[in-house]
Amino acid sequence: MAFPLASLGGSLFELHLGIDEKIFRSLLVFVFLAIALRLGGKRELAQINVLDLAVLLLASNALQNALIGDDSTVTGGVIGAGTLFLANYVFVRVTYRNARVRRILEGRPRVLLRNGKLDRRAMAKEAITEEELVDQLLDKGMSSFDEVGLIILETNGKLVFLTPKQAQRLRPNMLAVEGAT
Repeated sequence: MAFPLASLGGSLFELHLGIDEKIFRSLLVFVFLAIALRLGGKRELAQINVLDLAVLLLASNALQNALIGDDSTVTGGVIGAGTLFLANYVFVRVTYRNARVRRILEGRPRVLLRNGKLDRRAMAKEAITEEELVDQLLDKGMSSFDEVGLIILETNGKLVFLTPKQAQRLRPNMLAVEGAT
């Protein structure tokens, strides 16, 4: 039985959409996802749960057709993925070089606890419960919020726990975070 290489090659590599449309679709999906994840909050990045995972998987499936359209060729997939990688590279470079753009696109770290006292307003803005903080506290080998000088939610979703001594050593300008006073 002969392998139909000629017909296979055409269906794998001949684009059904123009390259410009592929690139534009990919950029639109990238911008949408960047905005959606930014609006979703920092907590989503590091503390993903089952529902968050389900939403991400379903969103990726829903956006697949928006990204590739009716084109399921290898060439189309490579153009779409390449555009996403390039857009991410540009995004990283722009945010690295420009603090104002970085602050707009990534936000600022947020203080959730200072000197053993929880900032319930900051926690509500980030949709983080006290139980979630207690779990993280115990993971860090601490047993009480009184042992903590600061808890900071970083822009990447990571929770940073500082002892009171560590928190005192921070210079005021190093603590340019939301909720810092």
